[in-house]
Amino acid sequence: MYISPTPESIAELMQRGLTGPVTMLNLLRFRKQANYSENPELTPDEPISGAAAYQIYMEHVGPLFAAAGGEVILSGSAGALLIGPQDARWDQVLIARYPDLGAFVAMTQDRQYHDTAGHRTAALEDSRLLPIVAD
Repeated sequence: MYISPTPESIAELMQRGLTGPVTMLNLLRFRKQANYSENPELTPDEPISGAAAYQIYMEHVGPLFAAAGGEVILSGSAGALLIGPQDARWDQVLIARYPDLGAFVAMTQDRQYHDTAGHRTAALEDSRLLPIVAD
């Protein structure tokens, strides 16, 4: 399971020296029920689904994303892969574009982002995040 970047993956990303707009491909698999054990202070009064917890995360991160110049290119429901392991599935695909890598990094280092990122952690069973730059 992969939920958050590691210090090594962040260092490797920074060493790529990406310039210009950066598009992030997000593949998301939600927990059936959100797990707030890592961030109990964010736990809702009643149990919620992983998808609902991710929606809370998106609502809180939305203003930070917009302030960073971010733009959602595509967000949609997914499912089983057409090419790939038969048992692999993703619940949602999100493609977001940032003006540059610095805007993305600044957003993720903002205190407000850290205060709400626990909803994302609670929501996800697994995820992938692939930074892409146009040729």
